[in-house]
Amino acid sequence: MSRRLPLIPTLIVAAAVLVMIGLGVWQLQRRAEKEATLALVAANPAKPPVAFPAHPPVPPELLFRRSSAHCLRVVRWRSEAGRAADGSVGYRYIAECATGAEGPGVLVAAGVAKTPDARPQWQGGQMRGWIGEEPDHRSLLSRIGGQAMPLRPMLIAGEPVPGLKPLAPPTAADVPNNHLAYAGQWFFFAAIAAIIYLLALRRRTPRP
Repeated sequence: MSRRLPLIPTLIVAAAVLVMIGLGVWQLQRRAEKEATLALVAANPAKPPVAFPAHPPVPPELLFRRSSAHCLRVVRWRSEAGRAADGSVGYRYIAECATGAEGPGVLVAAGVAKTPDARPQWQGGQMRGWIGEEPDHRSLLSRIGGQAMPLRPMLIAGEPVPGLKPLAPPTAADVPNNHLAYAGQWFFFAAIAAIIYLLALRRRTPRP
């Protein structure tokens, strides 16, 4: 005689599987939205210059538009992996700049060096380039849960500061579009959870 399914564990697993499937469907919807955004972003570099945004987030209609910003003084430098205009890879140097006594500050991607220990001598000034976003180090869970802080605007310099190589101009390919991969992961997790639970039920059912 077969046993009845355990109610509470079955409901918990079923709810978890449905949530993961829902997250997968949501990622597929986000993929379609992202493709429309990428089409807009791809056309932005050819449009006229606009004022640099003071606060995050950067709307898609401004991303990669030409702009300028004034760095009153460089507060500190940091480096991230980056690509130069000549195709070489290295370290992209980002200046965290003050813009006034109580201003929001501005980030300027000032150029690329081969090593992470370069010492740019630029102390600030007017810089022209394209509107970008700071490097994204937010976790996937924080982004899914809506708890991630928006990325701050960052000016991608059109001309490097002395001692650094020019940055590669921004393109739509720089904007991540991983929603299909994320959807596949959620569907995979849902399938694995269901299979594991079915195997557990099979082992629990007594043999005749």
